[in-house]
Amino acid sequence: MEFDFDLFVIGGGSGGVRAARVAAGGGAKVGLAEESRMGGTCVIRGCVPKKLMVFASSYTGAMSEAEDYGWEVSMGDFDWTKFSTRLNGELDRLEGIYQNLLKNSGVEAFLSRATVVDAHTVALADGTKKTAKHILIATGGRPVRPNESFDTNLAMVSDDIFHMDALPKSMLIVGGGFIACEFACIMHGLGVDVTLFYRGDQILRGFDDEARGLIADMMKARGIDLRVGTNVEDMQKADGGVQVKATDGTEALFEKVLYATGRAPNTDGLGLENVDVELGRGGAITVDEYSQTGQPSIYAIGDVTNRVNLTPVAIREGMAFVETVFNGNPTPVDHDLIPAAVFTQPELGTVGMSEEEASKAGPVDIYSTSFKPMQQSFIGREDRVLMKLVVCKNTDVVLGCHIVAPAAGEMIQLAGIAVKMKATKAQFDQVCAVHPTMSEELVTMKAPVRSA
Repeated sequence: MEFDFDLFVIGGGSGGVRAARVAAGGGAKVGLAEESRMGGTCVIRGCVPKKLMVFASSYTGAMSEAEDYGWEVSMGDFDWTKFSTRLNGELDRLEGIYQNLLKNSGVEAFLSRATVVDAHTVALADGTKKTAKHILIATGGRPVRPNESFDTNLAMVSDDIFHMDALPKSMLIVGGGFIACEFACIMHGLGVDVTLFYRGDQILRGFDDEARGLIADMMKARGIDLRVGTNVEDMQKADGGVQVKATDGTEALFEKVLYATGRAPNTDGLGLENVDVELGRGGAITVDEYSQTGQPSIYAIGDVTNRVNLTPVAIREGMAFVETVFNGNPTPVDHDLIPAAVFTQPELGTVGMSEEEASKAGPVDIYSTSFKPMQQSFIGREDRVLMKLVVCKNTDVVLGCHIVAPAAGEMIQLAGIAVKMKATKAQFDQVCAVHPTMSEELVTMKAPVRSA
């Protein structure tokens, strides 16, 4: 059978674009459809604009510290309009780069929604149908609001925060995951009075307990009203914003409310009922280790599969897909020991097992130190950082590394190499310390603080 394309990709995010480009570069005829903006969640409404907001929000603390170091600093109000105008210009530039990358790779791009008709056919929004030997679904995910008895549409979700006309004076953020915590720190740094509700007993569930505990303490110390064991009982539109009643019995008016309570895979209305593609929990596409669905011609990568929802992982899944399908080299995706960062203030960098996970698997030694870093200690600040290694007691292999500190995301990328190589604590100790740095503690902790 003759097809219009060797590969048709549905979704123009980082994973889909990478797979399309690499396949086309190898000689395949490739088509790609994106219904929104090329670049997807990460580039347009996720990692990139969020990180730029992190940068913007960090200057409040930097200027305050500069004064204590002897500089004369004049601090004015943050100009949201100036920042957002520049931000939108940068996102337009990046979108153009993605479009050119596809064009220069020979990929035929369609700015249209695409749905699956059968195992080898997709339909564009105008009714045009395209056939392909292989179909790759890379539609990502979206933020969702919880189902409540009140109108949750009164609140924003993370996609909306980049499109605010003005910076609010007050904001309630509902949720305790990394998106909620990152935006709490960002908005606080930009001068917003921030309250965070989380129904659980501690924020950042799933991360190392000691690390997330320190981040919670630092968020409170910086002035964020962090309330665990608390949720929204009711919210109503009111003059000046949204009136919120909390489960702890308090009521308050917030200019803006942000729900950051979860995301869902973008599988609704994709036409997957027409093919043998199984959906799992939350609507995620079920795939095997090669990203193949139950329909042999259809594959899926990225957040739509709800495996490890990180942009670099989606890109690696896309590369493995091309290697498997077009290069004749079956390549399973490696989801083990993936470094990650949470861009709170201070940041969390993490790779491998938490203390809690590792201690359930076998005996471990915990090397951990928390201290005031030199830069802040010198000016009498109470900021603290954490350097932590989780070590297998039987083999001395470092099972996990957790850092809470400024630039922890930068540090964990390098520490992740050693952990991925299954370096031992003895090998960490053989590395000469870089002094004076915070990270030198990773190679100078001589005795475990506890065993589990």
